[in-house]
Amino acid sequence: MEHHDINAAKSFMDGLSIFTVVGALSDMLPSFASLVTIVWLSIRIWETDTVRGWFKKPPLDVDSDAKQ
Repeated sequence: MEHHDINAAKSFMDGLSIFTVVGALSDMLPSFASLVTIVWLSIRIWETDTVRGWFKKPPLDVDSDAKQ
């Protein structure tokens, strides 16, 4: 996958997870969808350079993954 495609997929999933949070808060979606959203957002937050820096982990290099 191209780097552009990976970012587009992540952006789509982020938008979908925000929609899921709003739906869960308004009692329109089941608990399972809320759990999946919490897991997805936790993974995305863990991937940020800021949080990785707190735990002394090197930043993720997305460009090297896209070139393989």
